[in-house]
Parts: sequence; structure tokens; C-alpha cells
Amino acid sequence: MKLLTANRLNDGRVVYLGEADAVVEAIDAARPLDEAAAEAALAQAQSRPSVFVNPYLIEVEGRAPTGRDRLKERIRSAGPSVGHSLGFATRNETA
Repeated sequence: MKLLTANRLNDGRVVYLGEADAVVEAIDAARPLDEAAAEAALAQAQSRPSVFVNPYLIEVEGRAPTGRDRLKERIRSAGPSVGHSLGFATRNETA
């Protein structure tokens, strides 16, 4: 099975394709796709550049990433790995 993932254009957040072609932020809400549906979903996402930036397919078991990029995809699905970077930037601007 596969999931479609990308970054959202307006804020750069990691997004997935969910049910009814909805854009979802949680990997648990992503819609698993078989090979044929995955290719069709990828083509559709590529035609929506105002939402999906650089969409691609990832291999999953259930909704857990597998394959050679599994570590990268687990990190992406968990969110930013730099802690509270927005709070850090705000503190530095006021100093």
C-alpha cells in the first residue's frame, strides 16, 4: 500500500491525501492506496500546485512508513524536529 504526501504551499507543513481527496496533516488520517489508485492520486495532486508542493508516494504497512525512506518519513510524520523553533525566533527578535 502507499500514501501520498507533500508539503502544503501556504505554510510548508507536511500533508497527506485523505478520504474524499481531503488534505490532512496526520499520517493516521491519510488514505492508503493500492498501486493503481496511488498513481492516479499522484497525477491529481501534481495538478493541484496551489496545495501540494512536490507530491510523492511512500510505501506503508498500515500507515507506518516502510522501505528505504522509512526513517525520513517517520520524522516528517511526527512534525518539526527542531523543537519550538517559532518560540526561539520570537525570543531572539525581542532581545
